[in-house]
Amino acid sequence: MKTYALIDGLRQEYNRYTPEDRKVWTILFERQLKQLQGVADKNYLEGLDKIGFSAGSIPDFRIVNQRLKELTGWEIVVVPGIIDQRNFFEMLSERKFPSSAWLRSMEELDYLSEPDMFHDAFGHMPLLTNKTFCDFFHRIGVIGMNYENSPKHIEMLGRVYWFTIEFGLIQGADRLKIYGAGILSSIGETQFSLGDAPTRLPFDVKEIMNTDFDNTKIQEKYFVIETFDQLLAAVPEMEEHLSSV
Repeated sequence: MKTYALIDGLRQEYNRYTPEDRKVWTILFERQLKQLQGVADKNYLEGLDKIGFSAGSIPDFRIVNQRLKELTGWEIVVVPGIIDQRNFFEMLSERKFPSSAWLRSMEELDYLSEPDMFHDAFGHMPLLTNKTFCDFFHRIGVIGMNYENSPKHIEMLGRVYWFTIEFGLIQGADRLKIYGAGILSSIGETQFSLGDAPTRLPFDVKEIMNTDFDNTKIQEKYFVIETFDQLLAAVPEMEEHLSSV
């Protein structure tokens, strides 16, 4: 039996979005997409088109799931907010992505304390159309379930998730680009991550697993990959390192 059974049955009540919700989505979408021109990874921008997001319409998860099923076999599952690690990894292992269905208020456009639907949808979902990225995402879930009773290993795996899925950078053909959802959905993080202030390091699984982070402020350190294939190819090294500690 699924451990996230209490979450089952939740759904996006699309008709209950208010005029303010729609305005918030439009403002955030238009502002962030403008900010990302020339700096977002091409796979993300292609995914944005494939998944069909636009400034004028809050994503309908029923339609999103139809498209993801055809492209990568993934599914969006509505959750009430931040969920515990076991539920999270179990969902990823089943190719399900947990997403909030609520949107921040107009007073919280620039900052809020926990991820809302704009972060989950705009930041994460476009890359769920990319098979290689999804395969890596899925493997994180599978590995997480293997170590579900080991806080130390879960913490190390969480660092991999943080410095790739959430705050990863990728070396494009012409310049450094963004693929991490936490950067893609944040105007402040987008500007900061590509500037002169932060430390940027080559992707290294062992170093990432031993690097702490602070989720309450803009990051000061980022890891740079060359391709999504590099992420997937690093999975055996992740597993080997986890098994050795």
